[in-house]
Amino acid sequence: MASSIAAITTGTGGIQQTADASGNLNLVSGTTTIVAMTSAGIAVTGTLTNTTGATFATSSGNVGIGTSSPSAVLHLNKASGSADMRLSVGGTLYANIYASSSDTSIFSVAATPLLFGTNNTERMRIDSSGNLLFNSGYGSVATAYGCRAWVNFNGTGTVAIRASGNVSSITDNGTGDYTVNFTTAMPDANYNFNLSTVSVGGPNKGASYQHETYPQAAGSCRLLTLSSSSGSATDISVICATFFR
Repeated sequence: MASSIAAITTGTGGIQQTADASGNLNLVSGTTTIVAMTSAGIAVTGTLTNTTGATFATSSGNVGIGTSSPSAVLHLNKASGSADMRLSVGGTLYANIYASSSDTSIFSVAATPLLFGTNNTERMRIDSSGNLLFNSGYGSVATAYGCRAWVNFNGTGTVAIRASGNVSSITDNGTGDYTVNFTTAMPDANYNFNLSTVSVGGPNKGASYQHETYPQAAGSCRLLTLSSSSGSATDISVICATFFR
């Protein structure tokens, strides 16, 4: 035998609150059930009017916070400022996710790493010191040491940079003598660098090394290119240098 709760009528058209024979509790507008509460959960079948800060569930299975028209399984919307989601365990905050018109940020709040993976296996992490570690042929996750600067330049005539990264300019100190100036200085002078040259002018050009009289500095590195046959300083058309720290 069906049972029901006395209708509660509010506003134009009214809303009825009923309980059917199966014990399901429904909210009905006119003849349309807009919310059905059953043993399987709560189903929303109607269209809801947005109320700032409210939580909505739609018949498609999407949940919206601050929006009555969620376009994803979970859709967070804030009228202004930034939207954020906080992850806590036992009352302790561990992570923040922020989104605004200027940026999107994911932060580990405690001194814990951020892990990324596929197939439920860690592939990359940012440790608590800010180091990037990843597995790309290493066999395991290991620290990635990035190239801090690189340059390809013409060392003949008027010295000219063809392409570069973190290099502001090349100073021509004389024949075969150049200084690579960094846009952002290295943390210190203990970086590693590699040099290579390509000679268009003949087979006896190609040797290059750091200028021994001028030790490498955090903001620049002085290089010398030599003739491989005579050992004398020589301008070379293609000089490439990479710097790691």
